[in-house]
Amino acid sequence: MKKTVLGLVIVGMLAGCSSVDTKPAPVVDTSSQDAAARAAAKAAADKAAADKAAAEAAALEQARLASQMNPLKDPSNILSQRSVYFDFDKYNVKGDFRPMIEAHAAYLTSHKDAKVTLQGNTDDRGSREYNLALGQRRADSVRKALNLLNVPEAQMEAVSFGEEKPKATGEDEAAWSQNRRADIVYQGE
Repeated sequence: MKKTVLGLVIVGMLAGCSSVDTKPAPVVDTSSQDAAARAAAKAAADKAAADKAAAEAAALEQARLASQMNPLKDPSNILSQRSVYFDFDKYNVKGDFRPMIEAHAAYLTSHKDAKVTLQGNTDDRGSREYNLALGQRRADSVRKALNLLNVPEAQMEAVSFGEEKPKATGEDEAAWSQNRRADIVYQGE
């Protein structure tokens, strides 16, 4: 039995060392497939970029149309005017501003969800306390004018900034006249 096992081992070794005629693996040209895949990927990327640009252009156009439709932002609409100017040391609303106040009153009564802050301002002459009180009287006078035109109190708030928010800098009548005002500021602007 030893001879049989030894013979099988020798035959197995010889069989393992024998050469086998192997054929080389066929070479497949994948360069055309790679080029097609690269072209498809580039086309997909180009389409994605074009879609993104189109979406951005549509969003810009929609914003432009929205600003045109919003009368508060239309420079040709009286509602784009937001400042009521006052004479030195005065807080009565001049008749020149009546059409503007009437337009804002009409807008506010037709848009019940709109709210405004009426910001009273003064020039820098006078004490801080005096200017805060005068700014408040100016804001209150515009609030009362709007209220007389049926704008509910709940849609308005009157505050004073005194001399703290100047529109113009300088120490002359031109600058001071720009700072003696009450501004109509819509909520969210």
